[in-house]
Amino acid sequence: MSEALWAPSPERAAASALGTFAAETGHEDYLSLHRWSVEQPAEFWSEVWDRTGVIGEKGSVSYAPGDSMIGARFFPEARLNVAETILRGKGSDPEAPMLVSTDECGRRRSFTRAEVAAEVAAMAAMLRDLGVGVGDCVAAWMPNVAETMVAMLAAASVGAVFSSTSPDFGTDGVLDRFGQISPKVLFAADGYFYGGKQLDCLDRLDSILDGLPTVQRVVVVGNLEWDGWGGNPELGAHNDQRILSWKSAVAPHAGAAEQFERLPFDHPWYVLFSSGTTGVPKCIIHRCGGVLIQHLKEHQYHCDIGTGDAVFYYSTCGWMMWNWLASVPASGATAILFDGSPFHPDPLALPGLVAQEKVTFFGVSAKYLDSLKKAEVTVDEVDLGSLRTIASTGSPLAPETFEWVYSSFVADAHLASISGGTDLCACFVAGDPTSAVFAGEIQRAALGMAVDVWDENQRSTGPGERGELVCTRAFPSMPLGFWGDPDGSRYAAAYFEKYPNVWSQGDFASWTDHGGIVLHGRSDTTLNPGGVRIGTAEIYRRVEQFAEIQESLVFGQEWQGDVRIVLLVRMTDGAECSEELQKALRTAIRTGCTPRHVPAVIAAVPDLPRTRSGKLAELAVSDVVNGRPVRNTGALANPEVLADLASLPALTEI
Repeated sequence: MSEALWAPSPERAAASALGTFAAETGHEDYLSLHRWSVEQPAEFWSEVWDRTGVIGEKGSVSYAPGDSMIGARFFPEARLNVAETILRGKGSDPEAPMLVSTDECGRRRSFTRAEVAAEVAAMAAMLRDLGVGVGDCVAAWMPNVAETMVAMLAAASVGAVFSSTSPDFGTDGVLDRFGQISPKVLFAADGYFYGGKQLDCLDRLDSILDGLPTVQRVVVVGNLEWDGWGGNPELGAHNDQRILSWKSAVAPHAGAAEQFERLPFDHPWYVLFSSGTTGVPKCIIHRCGGVLIQHLKEHQYHCDIGTGDAVFYYSTCGWMMWNWLASVPASGATAILFDGSPFHPDPLALPGLVAQEKVTFFGVSAKYLDSLKKAEVTVDEVDLGSLRTIASTGSPLAPETFEWVYSSFVADAHLASISGGTDLCACFVAGDPTSAVFAGEIQRAALGMAVDVWDENQRSTGPGERGELVCTRAFPSMPLGFWGDPDGSRYAAAYFEKYPNVWSQGDFASWTDHGGIVLHGRSDTTLNPGGVRIGTAEIYRRVEQFAEIQESLVFGQEWQGDVRIVLLVRMTDGAECSEELQKALRTAIRTGCTPRHVPAVIAAVPDLPRTRSGKLAELAVSDVVNGRPVRNTGALANPEVLADLASLPALTEI
């Protein structure tokens, strides 16, 4: 067995929120606590509600099992408003900082809880004046700044459903998402900075509004020129009467009293978007109580976040980790927001932010840590003494990167590799601040999550045996459903088609001898470059615009500790996959989607594998190129093509 890279002292473990929780509920270790959390869900989740600071009326029932995972209900009698819990913050001082908004330019703004609450109340009053109320949609095409958090909290205050995406999405990418949910209000920024460049957003706003006829008001944040709340956007070129600056929108409502619409536990809070594997991205509807209580559990018990902590997670507003970070103030901590490139003006940008803000919890992607390691970045001159926890997600963290963190980044911190997804807006597997950290392993199945690894015969695997990551019992943040899926058939097919009444997450995994889990990548066709999940359908839509290409296939190739996107194309007769065509393809994909969607490799092939019904076999290509056994070759009409693809020079050249 491998040696632990780090372990908490007995005193630190006992003093953690998790250690205290285990002791006070009569459990000697994590495994005992976890077993109770999944076998006695009513008792466990009732304790979590009482201990983590949820504000609201709990009701007398904590768990109603129903006749299936989908039919189960948590706190069916409860009434709450997530904004109220987040703004109040467990054990927090109204004059303590709640949000610190920073960016790659070095700009910084800090807002106390009282200041944030006042701005939320004014923006909520503006929404009410527009007639926005329970069940209406509010959307934000925004960078990761304080105003985006306020917009979300204001929407939640009135009972509206909130959805966000990042400003690097092109017009099509925005409309593919927001066009499905018909928002009444759109929040947008005039621009953003990335990698030292200033990028304009207002040049896309008119075309986006043309595709969103339900929008009654556009509130524009002047992100390019900060000035208190809302900045100073230049709106001279836009004559649409629906468009107002942030300050103009809230000014008539300054001093408005706080009002929180208390709603059922299962009221919709967020719409998050799937990666769009088989069409436009699915709109995943998340319930307010379920997501909030999951986040409180994860923040306080798995991450040991509490009153007075400074919490940072590098994310855009189009990734679920932004929603995760948005709940952090509910635990009494300060959320540190950052927008821009994590490597601008140099690789020490984020470590410098840790030192500046005395960050106690530092969350990033596995790709980020691996990039620092490969660049041999040294942090000797940066004071990282405030750090207690480093979290990594997005993709599996390599064992050698675990070792690098402890040898070259922070010697005494809890390194928590975590994993979950947009599908649940939470974690299936997470850190344990009371236990040892081993290279390459996620420490534990999360509390309240009946996680297992199954083989093809639906049997639990032993340590080291790869299988499918599943969850066998209901959990609070299961989606309410998909937008535009009234009978729930698409929702059921997405997670329960493989194993009836058992959630299949689409990840390959294996247990370890320490009771931890190792993730080995995706078991479906979702792409995961740099830890950002991307669906193939959005790429196909752009490729199909090129008459020179007869058909194409996109997959993810495991490459140098990450995943790179590969686009294979079969050309029409007489056409060539020239450098000019490849450049045009990349430009179309970058413009129509995002830079993250752009393939690292584009290669022409004489044929592509397909099933006997004519469907292209993405999974088979992904399996053979990545050295995995090809599943169900009997369904392929031309399996001989796979051998040619496995040896394709473009996929082996550095």
